[in-house]
Order: sequence, then C-alpha cells, then structure tokens
Amino acid sequence: MSQISKEIILAIKKEADPEKAKRSQRFFKTGSGEYAEGDLFLGVTVPKQRLIVKNFKDQVVLEDLLELIINPYHEIRLITLLLLVELFKKAQTQKEKKPIVDFYLAHSAFVNNWDLVDISADKILGQYLFEISQKKGFQEVSKLLINLANSDLLWERRIAVLSTFPFIRAEQFFPTLELAKLLMEDEEDLIHKAVGWLLREVGKHNEQALTIFLDQHALQMPRTMLRYAIEKFPETKRQFYLKKS
Repeated sequence: MSQISKEIILAIKKEADPEKAKRSQRFFKTGSGEYAEGDLFLGVTVPKQRLIVKNFKDQVVLEDLLELIINPYHEIRLITLLLLVELFKKAQTQKEKKPIVDFYLAHSAFVNNWDLVDISADKILGQYLFEISQKKGFQEVSKLLINLANSDLLWERRIAVLSTFPFIRAEQFFPTLELAKLLMEDEEDLIHKAVGWLLREVGKHNEQALTIFLDQHALQMPRTMLRYAIEKFPETKRQFYLKKS
C-alpha cells in the first residue's frame, strides 16, 4: 500500500463515529438479505469525507486507489470514488481518461451501494461515453451500456442508468429511453427508482419527449418507476398516468 493510501485511511478513521456508523448501517440496508448485506461503516459524515477528498485530490495517482477501492469500509470506498472523479476531471485526453474508466469498470463490484453509484457513474463512465459518442456516434457506446443493463449485478445495472445523465443534459434522450424500456421488468426497486429519476430528468428538459414515452409504456412500467417519472408533472397530468397504470 502506498504512503498516500495509508494517509487517506488514517485521515478517514480519525473522523470515525461508532454511533453514526450504526445508523448508517441501518439506513443503507446492510442487514441479512438486504441489498447491502454485510457492508461496514465507520460513521464519517459526508462533509468530512469531502474535506478529506479536497486535502488529497492533488496528491493521489490511480495506483494509490487500488487497495482503497476494495476496502471493506463504505466511506473509504466512497472517498476513493470521489478521488477517482477528481482524477477523471484532470485528464485531458481520451487516452488519459481510458485507464480511469477501465479501473472503474474493473472494480464495479465494489461500487456496491446506491450512493457510491450516484456520485460516480455519470461523472466517470457517463461522461466518457458521452464524449466518445459525440465523435463516433451512439452505436460505439451502446453495447457497453446494454451489457451493464443486462448484468446480474444490481449495481452495474444502476451504473448503466446513471451513465446516461450526460446525454440528458445535452438533450440526447435516446440512451435513457432505450435503457428504460430494457429495465422495465427489472425486479429491483432501486432500479425502478433510478430509471424513474432519469425519466423525470428527461421530462425537465423536454416534457413532450417524456409524454410520448409514457403514452407508449406507462401501462407496463412498475408503479415506483412511473411515480418517480411523473413527479414534476401538473397534478391533473400525474393523476391521468397514475389511473392508467
């Protein structure tokens, strides 16, 4: 383990709070049979985690993160992902960005809770795929997103969904809508919420695009997915789709 890695772990453990750790383990569903079964927490607040990232972001290199990303403690993995985001931001070329993306995908099994996915997927994989698609077209990246969306691993499916965020910001809705159709029969509520959230974002940019999608698919959508998707609609329009489902 590198010296910087050791210093990061010491800085994190210095801020540990056992009582907050217990609360976090309940909040993040770490009990037997729950989606984050066995995950461990130190009880470090998010502001303190972000301060640690700020203190180390200009010192780390990718190799420093190799042992941190597989650490059993949730906060250490979270800080690792935030540092990985910072490395991606500093990378200037596709050649510099690719090892960071490869690292992210190779360790996706450790991006194993919704907050870990949500702070990283769009900023690393999503942004990388968006940039490639602008030069080479969406077909160049669609295979990877579809493979992730078909994964047996819940977190890889959520990574796929969240990675379409940069496309939505650019008002390119096709990737999100295609994954929404693909994941409509997913059994996990966390996927229903993620897809519904991203559909809602589509609607914020273009309500007509979301309306057309709902007119075609609302009847097949899980209730949670639909409720998230229509959350920002006027009440009469919300009730129209809720009554159809």
